[in-house]
Amino acid sequence: MSSTFLPITKKEALERGWDQLDFVYIIGDAYVDHPSFGAAIISRLIESLGFSIGIISQPVSDRDYQEFGKPKYAFLVTGGNIDSMVAHYTAAKRKRSDDAYTPGGKAGRRPDRATIVYSRKLRELYPDSSIVIGGLEASLRRFAHYDYWDDAVRPSILIDSQADLLLYGMGEKVIKQLTEQLQQGKDIHSIRDIRGTCYLCTQDEIPAESVSCASFRKVSENKESYAKAHQIQNEWQDAVYGKIIIQKQTDTEYLVQNPPMPTLTREELDEVFKLPFTRTYHPSYEKLGGVDAIEEVEFSIMQNRGCFGNCNFCAITFHQGRQVVSRSEESIIAEAEEMTRNPRFKGYIHDVGGPTANFRYPSCKKQLKYGLCQNRKCLAPKPCPHMDIDHSEYIDLLRKLRKIKGVKKVFVRSGIRYDYAIADPDPTFMQELVKYHISGQLKVAPEHCVNHVLDKMGKPHVQDFDRFCKRFYEETKKIGKEQYLVPYLMSSHPGCTIADAVELAVYLKKHHMRPEQVQDFYPTPGTNSTCMFYTGLDPQTMEPVYVPKTAEEKFYQRTLLQYYKPENRRNVIEALIRAHREDLIGNGPNCLVTPDIEYIRTHKQQPAPNKKQDSRRAGKPAGKNTRGRNTSRKTPVVDRGGVLTNDTRSSRSRKYR
Repeated sequence: MSSTFLPITKKEALERGWDQLDFVYIIGDAYVDHPSFGAAIISRLIESLGFSIGIISQPVSDRDYQEFGKPKYAFLVTGGNIDSMVAHYTAAKRKRSDDAYTPGGKAGRRPDRATIVYSRKLRELYPDSSIVIGGLEASLRRFAHYDYWDDAVRPSILIDSQADLLLYGMGEKVIKQLTEQLQQGKDIHSIRDIRGTCYLCTQDEIPAESVSCASFRKVSENKESYAKAHQIQNEWQDAVYGKIIIQKQTDTEYLVQNPPMPTLTREELDEVFKLPFTRTYHPSYEKLGGVDAIEEVEFSIMQNRGCFGNCNFCAITFHQGRQVVSRSEESIIAEAEEMTRNPRFKGYIHDVGGPTANFRYPSCKKQLKYGLCQNRKCLAPKPCPHMDIDHSEYIDLLRKLRKIKGVKKVFVRSGIRYDYAIADPDPTFMQELVKYHISGQLKVAPEHCVNHVLDKMGKPHVQDFDRFCKRFYEETKKIGKEQYLVPYLMSSHPGCTIADAVELAVYLKKHHMRPEQVQDFYPTPGTNSTCMFYTGLDPQTMEPVYVPKTAEEKFYQRTLLQYYKPENRRNVIEALIRAHREDLIGNGPNCLVTPDIEYIRTHKQQPAPNKKQDSRRAGKPAGKNTRGRNTSRKTPVVDRGGVLTNDTRSSRSRKYR
């Protein structure tokens, strides 16, 4: 196998002796041959299986698509490492000014809904070709789904893309089985037995032993049906007990999702990372300014996959799954030693992590035989008593990495589960993390401080975060360092009212936290939180959930979390008046803002709003003077755990949790 880049032109393919390629891979990102990029893994795996493959990155013209001609077996299509709509638009639906996955950071190189655009163009140019779509964008849109940017339900991406087959989840085992069957001469439309795939069929072709959920038409018209369908789709996403799921898409076409493919074993994951990646972007991008996305991963080590944290707003579990698998120490150390021979390496390993850095094994041994528990979380609101909590192997790994010649420092930057860390009775991990693996700041993700909001997020209660903070600063003080926590903070999540945002602002002031950036909830396809946002229902309980949707309320919630900024003063006063929390306007030590007499006088001269309407805007039951607290058990509100953050969750570090 060659350690050079795969061909991106016909000339390069011919130099390898490849006239007609077996596969042509259309990708929405720049071509970065690094295992943090799904397209790099799939293309290198196909090469290792003895097939020829070429890469077409971010095509625009017909000529771009036709660079290699028609492949022998199939076109493969992915929108890229992240959903193309998330890459293009902020949570406020404003166009982003850059794209870390495009050469030179230039925005707009890939189209909106890239997977659909690429696949349709291939169908137009090569009508009889086989087209297989995959990657995050296709995976999360495999069923009928609420689309935030359209503010409407769209059918399965298989319908819109006109592709023949969809691969969901992590694709190594899937692509291996698919290439084997294609090599055997099977027609793409006859390949219907591979786990981790979706296809379309007619009613008389629906497999037996399947579970059905409400049709595209029904979930488009009825939000209760949408919530119930979403719950069915989530309940059976398990490689052990998962079932075939059917969803009618048109009058004649049905989507069939086969059960998930089993997670790779440790040995199989090690083999993936042995593939001959060049671990950088294609040299043709150098004159364009390079590819920014490599900066976060070039000298970072991905040590695990999957996440049993299973936050409701996170897309990881619907794509990677809840079962954690990690690489062996030998595999990781070999990668680190190879880094030290890179002339660009300065001695710093930027991260040893993954979706959650301090997970090395499945949450319990039981799930290996019986699968993961349905409708239960391993960590929230409290750790499951059956969970195996053990940091010993991770500690040993970090110690060995620190000893490698040429390594000055090993950081943990991808984030840890603080509730898992403090549940460990052995203090060694916390002690060594604080002493050796923090570059002044540690990212954690409590997201809010109000517990009913945290319940809707699927996060632990704020008391766990408080305990972690205490432990962190105790350990920091012991070693005489000045280090800080940088927690992620989210506003306007389903279940969060203005009253809850006020409570979070009060929490931030009490704990001397001043967030520089605040992330609005972003409804991305496939998550429980997005289902709540669209339907106003919790899909697990079918109970109503309050959803802040107007730009005005989102603005006030976000502004409250930056109450300390002088330019926000009048907006904070307005928000506090709307939340009936004028007690927080003043000069006292517990007040959020000082009075603005002129503004308050002007505001009070205006006609008083209808009390019932005003209380609804504050997210409280009409007629209840709750002083910003949710005292009615019927009120569909959620409690979250508030925190400081200066993290923007930019496109180069976004994980869509």
